[in-house]
Amino acid sequence: MDTPDALRALTEADRWIERVIAQREHLPELTELATVESELRGLLAALNEAQASAQPVRERYQNAQAVSAKLAARARDLAASLDSAGASARELAAVQHELEQVRARLSEAEDEELGALLELEPLDDTIAAVKERAQPQVEHRTQLQSAIAELRATLDEEIAALRTTREDLAHGLDAAARQRYEAALARVGTSGAAFVSSGRCDGCRIALSPLDLDRFNQLAPGVVMDCPECGRMLLR
Repeated sequence: MDTPDALRALTEADRWIERVIAQREHLPELTELATVESELRGLLAALNEAQASAQPVRERYQNAQAVSAKLAARARDLAASLDSAGASARELAAVQHELEQVRARLSEAEDEELGALLELEPLDDTIAAVKERAQPQVEHRTQLQSAIAELRATLDEEIAALRTTREDLAHGLDAAARQRYEAALARVGTSGAAFVSSGRCDGCRIALSPLDLDRFNQLAPGVVMDCPECGRMLLR
């Protein structure tokens, strides 16, 4: 394979590697994953807000529950004392008085408990609704992450194979041509050579001047000139 043919093959190989790398970094699944994660962040914010609103109400409800339970137990004990024999009239009167006070406080605590519960229920419904909306999105995110990992693994294998082929092609160039090509590649990326199409370098997309185009067209077979703009080796 002569130098121009070897350069064409190497240029195509490098451009193909660049395309596959771009495909790896711009998978449609990545865009979809970003959308799903954005939606999940919004749901998380809504969940945190709902939970923050519910927390003080929940604490008030739990406190009222605890007070109600304690007062109810005390009321039962006092009622049992009234039913027991052996107490004096004065003792029974004191027990009765305390029982009335406890029952009054119990009624207030139960009212507080019920009020807190009625306030808490819609907040818990909101929390449950947000979680219900988030669950399928969480599952979808996991599926997308798995699909992306599999696709990238496949593309990584393809890139590795392409790079092996690319190195074989590069070694097929003579030392001087390879040095020129690799130097241009390091400067501009993608490939160290480009094709002239309709009077333009298809690497930098800039038209050659009439003088440069005439010089390019008159090159002897096997001779390669550089693009005056980007420095890539120009090929037919």
